[in-house]
Amino acid sequence: MITIISGTNRAGSNTLKVAEYYYNIVRQRTSDVHLFSLKDMDVHYRSEAFKQVESEWLIPSEKFIFVLPEYNGSFPGILKTMMDSSDIRKCWWHKKALLVGLADGRGGNARGLDHLSNILHYLKMHVHYNKLPISKINEELLEDGSFKHDSTRMNIEQQIEAFMQF
Repeated sequence: MITIISGTNRAGSNTLKVAEYYYNIVRQRTSDVHLFSLKDMDVHYRSEAFKQVESEWLIPSEKFIFVLPEYNGSFPGILKTMMDSSDIRKCWWHKKALLVGLADGRGGNARGLDHLSNILHYLKMHVHYNKLPISKINEELLEDGSFKHDSTRMNIEQQIEAFMQF
């Protein structure tokens, strides 16, 4: 199972749109994919609702795709809180991760990708080498949730294809 995590709880975020884009592409390759949004999910403690999400999506997943917006030179704290609230050994140890960074600036959240990579390595995860920073997301992302530039779409396709074989 592959779980795509939209790494913010902000309503109307570009992050969720990009996560949905990834979901649609992965769905063409496997039906065993889920989209998990932190929006409307209380992850500050191990509630029964959180434990249910954990048992249905996080624990059974073998691979994760993290879509990360830039927040103050890193990624949103809500994602780290969710990870800290989880059963770390069951949810993350020895599983695989793919990282996608988003920013309105030119860096594509490269610092946040590196920061999360270090955390995931600490959690004994295998992070795919192709971490894709997507810059100028407000110009790149179209109203329908697709991408303006062919090169971005091609990079996403190549990243997903390599991750499927990882």
